[in-house]
Amino acid sequence: MKIDKNTKILELIERNPELLDVLVGMAPEFKKLRNPILRRTIGRFATLQHAAETSGVPYEELHRRITECMIHAQDMGGGEEEKPSLSPEQRAERIETLKGIVRGLHEGIAPEEQKARFAAMLREDSASEIAEMEQALIREGISEAEIKNLCDVHVQVFAESFEGKEPEPVPAGHPVDTFRRENAALGEVNDRIRTILGDLGDPPDEATERSWMAELTGAFSRLAEIEKHYLRKENQLFPVLEAHGISGPSKVMWAIHDDIRRILKKVRRDLEGGDRRSVQAEGTVLVTAISDMIYKEENILFPMALETLTEEDWGRVLSGGDELGYCLITPHTGWQPSEGPLGKAPPERRAGGEAPLWLSTGGLTPKQLDLILVNLPIDITFVDADDRVQYYSDNRERIFPRSPGIIGREVQNCHPPDSVHIVQEILDGFRSGAKDSAEFWIELGGKFIHIRYYAIRDEGGVYEGCLEVSQDVTGIRKLEGERRLLDW
Repeated sequence: MKIDKNTKILELIERNPELLDVLVGMAPEFKKLRNPILRRTIGRFATLQHAAETSGVPYEELHRRITECMIHAQDMGGGEEEKPSLSPEQRAERIETLKGIVRGLHEGIAPEEQKARFAAMLREDSASEIAEMEQALIREGISEAEIKNLCDVHVQVFAESFEGKEPEPVPAGHPVDTFRRENAALGEVNDRIRTILGDLGDPPDEATERSWMAELTGAFSRLAEIEKHYLRKENQLFPVLEAHGISGPSKVMWAIHDDIRRILKKVRRDLEGGDRRSVQAEGTVLVTAISDMIYKEENILFPMALETLTEEDWGRVLSGGDELGYCLITPHTGWQPSEGPLGKAPPERRAGGEAPLWLSTGGLTPKQLDLILVNLPIDITFVDADDRVQYYSDNRERIFPRSPGIIGREVQNCHPPDSVHIVQEILDGFRSGAKDSAEFWIELGGKFIHIRYYAIRDEGGVYEGCLEVSQDVTGIRKLEGERRLLDW
């Protein structure tokens, strides 16, 4: 086994149990590893580099003592044998068995018959196998909609086999820790709603009915926080899983998210209208769907993700959480990835022979960046901190004329004398920090033009320049109602 700064403590101890006594003898900090729960929590994510930093033991000394212990164990014939892993053929056979179980459900075979088949083949890594099975079925022609429609039956089949399994421990503040704590809070709200809905069919009097409906209004308002939970799954977790080739389960779950959103919206509308019977009927469907989704997350999605994703991947999942928000809880802040910077962009890749320019939220080649800017439905012009024009987007249908001759020119010289004072007032306000934006709107040649100026500052608040954005909003001002479907 290769030992380096990124080697995990838990992996070392599991393969070489005798290392536990060696580590505990080196520093008081390592005594925590004697606790099996802490060992699986801390050791799973802590690397040798991290252990050296937290214990005060120099990495070189730590590496030397571990290496000596392992060599001695090998000489004595010790060391723990690695658990035999499934061959590719065996794993493929298990996936086929799972596919057969789900195909049987789709063909109408009773769930009770399929439970026994599933329980007989259950093993520790079944979460990833279930995900592979769903993805394989989608590739072979069973639609995402079909799998989604039978998802509650799938849960019924899988549920009994997962009972009693302890969840994989994760450190406080890890994305899975946050998801799990949100699920616990959602479960409490869901259970209270279920209780009220059960009584709502036959309220003893009008006053009690009004009281229950009022409590449901507040409870469903809290339940609407689930949107933040789903947004983080869809925008933070699913893309990282897809980078590992896992997309089928994400698509099925996203479709169920949308069903839950739709039903929740209807129930809240019915509450406003006082439709007690519809609230009871639709609300019961809703809390069941949410409970089933929580179950699939806890027993399939999260175990599969913990098995698949690297610590750097989890750093990317964590990095956008604050922007999207959290559901009913305040997340812990103790965990940070030890491998790579938080939210690090994927490894450099080339497109069309050009290396991408890595930006704050991804990477674009110069060609891609230029094409995006010239195809924006707006005109932009950037003036740097020295008041010189540095860039303008050469859009196909410009609102105001621009030419390459203005690049490098002082922006004050690009305006007629009677309006220079307005330009100067904007720039002075931006530079001093007194203002962050300014906007105007005019009618020009039958068009309604919206013009906005923004102060551009770096993370430290230092003024870097001014961005001018001009947009023809004539058509936007005429929009009414909704267009929810594609209409070309």
